[in-house]
Amino acid sequence: MKFEAVIGLEVHVQVRTRSKMFSSVGAGYGHPENTLTDPTVLGLPGALPVPNLAAIDAIIKSGLMLGCSIAPVCKFDRKNYFYPDSPKNYQISQYDQPFCTGGSVEIEMPGPSRNVMGEHKRIPLTRIHLEEDVGKLTHATVDSLVDLNRAGTPLMEIVSEPALRSADEAFAFLTSLRMTLVNGGISDCDMEKGQMRCDANISIRPVGATALGTKVELKNLNSISFVRAGITHEIARQIAVVESGGTIVQETRGYDGETGMSVSQRSKEMAHDYRYFPDPDLMPIVVDEPWKARLLAECSELPFDRQRRFMEKYALPYTVTSVLVPDRALCDYFEEAAKGAKKPQDVANWIANDLLKELAAAGMGITDSKVSPAHIAALVALVDEGVLSVGLAREVLSEMFKTGELPGAVVERKGLRQSTDTGELETWARAAIAANPAAAADFKAGKEIAINSLKGFVMKQSRGKANPRVVDEIMRRILAEE
Repeated sequence: MKFEAVIGLEVHVQVRTRSKMFSSVGAGYGHPENTLTDPTVLGLPGALPVPNLAAIDAIIKSGLMLGCSIAPVCKFDRKNYFYPDSPKNYQISQYDQPFCTGGSVEIEMPGPSRNVMGEHKRIPLTRIHLEEDVGKLTHATVDSLVDLNRAGTPLMEIVSEPALRSADEAFAFLTSLRMTLVNGGISDCDMEKGQMRCDANISIRPVGATALGTKVELKNLNSISFVRAGITHEIARQIAVVESGGTIVQETRGYDGETGMSVSQRSKEMAHDYRYFPDPDLMPIVVDEPWKARLLAECSELPFDRQRRFMEKYALPYTVTSVLVPDRALCDYFEEAAKGAKKPQDVANWIANDLLKELAAAGMGITDSKVSPAHIAALVALVDEGVLSVGLAREVLSEMFKTGELPGAVVERKGLRQSTDTGELETWARAAIAANPAAAADFKAGKEIAINSLKGFVMKQSRGKANPRVVDEIMRRILAEE
């Protein structure tokens, strides 16, 4: 019997705010343990929660970007459970009146090659709700340590429909969602810092069946790659259980990315186990149309929409847009540099290939670079005008990266202007033919590629300053005359 997987994801994303969800104490990462707390975070008697407006704005913007319906009235609920990382013994969350319902995430599956766009599809969402994060437990050899710095941080839970059918689709979903939220300024989504965490609900059923199988929740998926690996492992485990005559048990399993194995943790709770009820300390929140309109105007262009626009408006190849689009700052940089450019494709290539190479070697981001969009535009113009060869332009870019000088200033200071002196070039061309008689003979015999050896000799002799186009014309003329 053949089986298919049915997968739904629950993605927790920390919202980027200065303070916590219901308290004015700062939110952040990397602080000494248990220093980002106050009476509200600790749940001390008399401390009352106050909603963080910036976090509410962020979830509404996220919903608008993902095409969700924004509820006109929302409320917060208490989710009751007893665990050391929850100091109040309940978590303020949302149950039946979340901020966002519906919507979808557009994903791209791998294409037939890295140079070809893959299939795009939309994965429907169930809801996005807002809650407070819990603390962090560190399990030592003989005991467990609790750090409550994370407790109370604004946390969005984005729940997909059980519409994913493979580990690769889950990987694409998280990649796209992360790109959207980072581009939109909602979160940094750094999984190593716990800013984005994912649980996967996985079941199998015979191919062609419509009823859902018993689901298993897989936890501890702390990287997008581990999500793919963990789901792949769980699907194979469930198929092996069924094929051996066993029964899938509804449970929560923890995945170990180092060993590639999962272990049972506990039976899966149902909603009634948490005894949800409206939080008596928090009033319902009314989201009116002016509020939504203001936030909609602040929403950034979705990454895949921007990619399609770049390909259509600037005729950029898929491979280049795939480099630019994940980084909103890089996209803005390109569009600024491409203003008025005769060949925006050349601008994009210099950014995506050469400038990013310099940035990577220096461990810098585009916002840290001394090379401004105007620098790149001017450099491309010098190449287009024949002042610089591509090789010389790369030398100029490296110098600009170090000093911040404009390309014209670097060219004059270092004497890098490309030579178009036909007399000088003809001397080099004749020297190349004399030094490479075999290549000259091959070209005359019809081997077109042989001329590259002769031109390469000229470029070496001129230290890259000879204009390749003019050299080609002179070389062909001399060879035809001989």
